[in-house]
Amino acid sequence: MDTIIVAGATGDLGTRITRAAVARGAKVRALVRPGTSRERIAALEAIGADPWAVDLGDAQALAHACRGVVCVVSALNGLGETILDAQTRLLDAALGGGAARFIPSDFSIDYRALPTGTNRNFDLRRAFRTRIDTAPIMATSIFNGAFADMLNGEMPLIQRRVRRVLYWGSADTQFALTTKDDVASYTAAAALDPAAPRNLHIAGAQVSARDLAALMGEVTGKPHGLIRAGSLATLARMIGVTRRLFPAKDQVFPAWQGMQYLHNMFDGRAPSAPADNARYDVAWTDLREVLAG
Repeated sequence: MDTIIVAGATGDLGTRITRAAVARGAKVRALVRPGTSRERIAALEAIGADPWAVDLGDAQALAHACRGVVCVVSALNGLGETILDAQTRLLDAALGGGAARFIPSDFSIDYRALPTGTNRNFDLRRAFRTRIDTAPIMATSIFNGAFADMLNGEMPLIQRRVRRVLYWGSADTQFALTTKDDVASYTAAAALDPAAPRNLHIAGAQVSARDLAALMGEVTGKPHGLIRAGSLATLARMIGVTRRLFPAKDQVFPAWQGMQYLHNMFDGRAPSAPADNARYDVAWTDLREVLAG
């Protein structure tokens, strides 16, 4: 059995990756913070993982945890101290421990196609990418578009009460949507693949706002229309105003950051073609199933 590490294993995506990796036959060292509650540790043990309490600031303990593993998977989420500093320490530990591969916490739209400055969280990942690309380790970034699960809450595109779908710019701009479970399953497979390439693009679905309206009509049996909230330039101005009035610099997802993600989705420059969907055996979730939930 190959052993992999999942950092951020108690988080939403991290727990899913851990479960998926165990299901694929891997031994998983699930890194948790010292002092993590017994309930969270028991939950990881219940899905077959081996929880390791490690301070991400302790280089020696991190290197020890990375010994004998084939891949280190980062599901860390946060700002600069996490995406840059903690991930860099994790990368150094992977190198020191002899791990062959590293999967950084990208799990997003392919930010490489977007201009710097259009998304703060993407800029942090772009900066870490520069670091990992100069390290003597094989890295794999997984670009899955947006998480489809967010359509039922955090992402305000579908206005169910009035049966409308919001959009900016063009209603026909396509973007990728993938459920967290499908991302986790695919990531687990990539972690166990010694030949995984530098970049992998996946999409559980490729849709536009117009497509979403049609799908909602199918799922609910009631026609859904469209609401054009404005141009992309209008959205960019709204982001700037919101950021000045409510900076919330210490928050990972302040209101203006969520608006940046929407701008990136409707920008149309990030590739969404699921060129690598068939590389691993993932039972892709039908978007209709997500919308019905």
